Amino acid sequence: MNLHAPSRRDVLLASGTLFAWAHLPRLAQAQGRDSRFLAIILRGALDGLATVAPIGDPDWVALRGDNALTLDGKVPALKLTDFFALNPAMPNLHRMFQANEAIVVHACATPYRERSHFDGQDVLESGMPKVTPSESGWLNRALASLAPGGRVDPKGSKVFAVGPVTPLVVRGPAPVLSWSPQRAMPASEDTIGRLLDLYRHSDVKLASVLEDNSKLAAIEHPGDAMKKPVSGAAQARAYFSEAAGNAARFLAQPDGPRIGALALDGWDTHVNEGIASGRLSQLLGALDDAIAAIKANMGPAWRDTAVMLATEFGRTAHINGTDGTDHGTATVALLVGGALKGGRVIADWPGLKPGDLYEKRDLRPTIDLRAAIKGVLRDHLHADERILAQNVFPGSDGVKPMAGLVA
Repeated sequence: MNLHAPSRRDVLLASGTLFAWAHLPRLAQAQGRDSRFLAIILRGALDGLATVAPIGDPDWVALRGDNALTLDGKVPALKLTDFFALNPAMPNLHRMFQANEAIVVHACATPYRERSHFDGQDVLESGMPKVTPSESGWLNRALASLAPGGRVDPKGSKVFAVGPVTPLVVRGPAPVLSWSPQRAMPASEDTIGRLLDLYRHSDVKLASVLEDNSKLAAIEHPGDAMKKPVSGAAQARAYFSEAAGNAARFLAQPDGPRIGALALDGWDTHVNEGIASGRLSQLLGALDDAIAAIKANMGPAWRDTAVMLATEFGRTAHINGTDGTDHGTATVALLVGGALKGGRVIADWPGLKPGDLYEKRDLRPTIDLRAAIKGVLRDHLHADERILAQNVFPGSDGVKPMAGLVA
């Protein structure tokens, strides 16, 4: 069944808050595992250097200055290896890493090399090698390719949808259910400002509506402008945990879905990024709570679970003039779950010297993100490697699945 392809305006207004999953019968018991897989798309471009800092790189502290996470900083980073350390806002992820239930893939990127959120997200979620119209996403095509009667039967369900937009990554021929959290993810002031600027030039009527709503909110809550963004951070934390926690509850059911996708917005940190104590720290803390909620709500099924967290691209290596970071290239992908062979940072480190940076500004990509995704789909869901290269990620024959991610 073809699903409605939303317009760009629909996507913006929905703000990527929809949880959607392919509703499938139980996976056949194979090798003692009833596999679950959840893809989490972090929309807005996550700062990979601020999430997992290369503390062993001799150029790291000079690059980021006071914003460089270190093991002996004012807010100490959490050691992963002698070379890498985790943002201190993520103690739950750190414990999973120590328990061999988490993997970091660093200096990775999709094939996309420009810096448009819309195009970058389309490439990330469609699985296409470049920006091109697509009515389906890589996860849905992977499901559709799995043979009936095998580990997954994609024909065992009806379509059921709630909410305005189904994420592109799960749109396509395989049947899809969707569910949307009741609470809304608050938009940052920077995001609102950029949307207003965009629509003042492209959709004057919509810009007028957004401006009027902002003015009404200011009249209704005149003191909010003087407050620190604690309430917004609390809302993000509650939203992330609700969305991810309920996703895990669905996936943990004996007769429930086994494959899911969830989009979380807010990672566009142009202004006052606050790497160790600020907006990004708050977002990473909210994501850390969400990861913990997934593990808690999966229960015994956690041992059969793999979760992949990916973003459309990274951010600039240097901090900008407004204490934020601009659109970049390479970043991190995170894997968590009891089914993983974890406790590792996988990286072909490119270095941080000026000559090492991509276009003299970004962390240079050395790992194709599709290799990590392919590795999980092949070894966790038993997807066919040939189909992964030709249909799930078209034109990716030269990108081999990353081996050894799954225990």
